[in-house]
Amino acid sequence: MKKILLTGSNGLLGQKLVQLILEQGEYELIATARGENRLPILESGKGTYRSLDVSNPEAVQQIIAEFKPDYVIHTAAMTNVDQCESEREGCWKLNVDAVQHLSEACAAHNTFLLHLSTDFIFDGEAGPYDENAEANPLSYYGESKLAAEKIVLQSPNLRWAIARTILVYGIAHDMSRSNIILWVKNSLEGQKSIKVVDDQWRTPTLAEDLAMGCYLIVKHDATGIFNISGKDMLTPWEMANQTADFFSLDKSFMTRADSSTFTQPAKRPARTGFVITKAEQQLGYQPHSFTEGIAIVAEQAKAFSKSN
Repeated sequence: MKKILLTGSNGLLGQKLVQLILEQGEYELIATARGENRLPILESGKGTYRSLDVSNPEAVQQIIAEFKPDYVIHTAAMTNVDQCESEREGCWKLNVDAVQHLSEACAAHNTFLLHLSTDFIFDGEAGPYDENAEANPLSYYGESKLAAEKIVLQSPNLRWAIARTILVYGIAHDMSRSNIILWVKNSLEGQKSIKVVDDQWRTPTLAEDLAMGCYLIVKHDATGIFNISGKDMLTPWEMANQTADFFSLDKSFMTRADSSTFTQPAKRPARTGFVITKAEQQLGYQPHSFTEGIAIVAEQAKAFSKSN
């Protein structure tokens, strides 16, 4: 049985990939993250868990040499865009240096590397983007992710793919960060006023869809760059409205705003969004609509509240 080594298994995408890989049962899984495992499913004897700091080159070399995985899916990253702006050294270490270490270790052991990237490598002037669009990041986070892509592209003897994604949402066990659906739902349920921007456009991505996209890349041994996102081009204001409607919440606590009213350390691209035709045609990738995504998250939120 072929082996997949996953980085960032405690994160939202990481948890969805652990679940999907174990459910499919086609690959042996080695899940890694910094610190302790936070996933109950891995404690049931399925899959292997190892603590791994991907920014430590010796630790990366050692784990790849020990397990000799056929594939590495690299999801670990610093993704808080404003934090990357203020903690540049830490951002570069985790988002760029780690990719260098993984690329070298994977090339040495003929391991396929699937690297996760982002729409923030673009300036948002001409979205939606296809895989060949020219990158021009506006933030340090975007710069770090573009630098990582270049490392993968230029690594000698490396078999690789890059999955670019946008605004991932979903719910998982012991989550460290919220996302748009949960933020809107929790705020409006608590009758808390929120301001939501209406002048940025994205194609938001359900975490399960992104996990499936990554899985399909591995299954097809598909090389190159793939856009893996949702298909609906929406503003956060539209996403918030759909969320409020789905949960029948009071929208009077929501105020429409434009991005100039927010003082954020990192600049955001105005209009990204992805053209996902390549993934649909070459991988059979079929993402849910945003409305379907809300329903899936709502079901899972119920299940989580029952089990906690």
